[in-house]
Amino acid sequence: MENYAEVARQLDEVTSKANIMIDEPMKSHTSFKVGGLVDILVTPEDDLEVQAIIRICNKNKVKYYLMGNGSNLIVRDGGIRGVVIKLTKLDKIQVEGNKIIAQGGASLHNVAQVALGIALKGMEFASGIPGSIGGAAAMNAGAYDGEMSMILESVLAINSDGELLTLTKDEMDLSYRSSAILKHGYAVVKVTLSLHEGDKEVIKARMDTLAKKRSDIQPLEYPSAGSTFKRPEGYFSGKLIQDCNLKGVYVGGAQVSEKHSGFIINKNDASAKDILDLIVFVQNEVREKFGVELTTEVRIWGED
Repeated sequence: MENYAEVARQLDEVTSKANIMIDEPMKSHTSFKVGGLVDILVTPEDDLEVQAIIRICNKNKVKYYLMGNGSNLIVRDGGIRGVVIKLTKLDKIQVEGNKIIAQGGASLHNVAQVALGIALKGMEFASGIPGSIGGAAAMNAGAYDGEMSMILESVLAINSDGELLTLTKDEMDLSYRSSAILKHGYAVVKVTLSLHEGDKEVIKARMDTLAKKRSDIQPLEYPSAGSTFKRPEGYFSGKLIQDCNLKGVYVGGAQVSEKHSGFIINKNDASAKDILDLIVFVQNEVREKFGVELTTEVRIWGED
């Protein structure tokens, strides 16, 4: 980005200098622990700052990217030209009756713990998903027979012009790992969840059961972005990969997990290229053997 110094100067007028990082390594901001340098990474502290940052990017014709905690993201080794807006400082959570209102950067784990503390049920499925509530709403994240569409009431978002808008669940056009938020590139700055009264011990028992199930079958001890591929209709991606005898296969430092074939992991200081080459290899093998197209659940940004 040729004019990044001027953009950084303008950003300094709308947020603290401590929130602006130049030539920041994205491997420090993704759960896969890979990724080159981004020209500017900025961590706004409220929705007004997000609006101002988006408008600065638009004014300077600079591409911007929106992220939560980077748990569903691969950044290529050449890094990112432009501005990454990381929303994790928008993390406040409040309760109104059976509703939880959380800023978009709040972690799913923390929101689930708040729900548990006041005996509201419905979020148990999400308690172990390593992402932000805003990203989960945008992707309609789910696990263990639950998904965000079951508990979402509305979101407050910022569009590409820097304008605030409220979307009801119906207006979000939620589908499997997709929504209007993703399609239009909106930033989710607040999420309202509608939950139900429950028994605190029952809720905790369910969360504990799912936590144990995750640790038993998922390679949580290695950097990854969770399930690498979306579930093809009528199939399970992990089963397809396993049936291609790809469990444990390496490309460089990246590996198809020996614990769960649906996970590609950073086993040994992998580069982003290692991971992406392994993804393509797995896709080709599954296509050749079963005629099924695997599409990635993870987002992929940046330059080679």
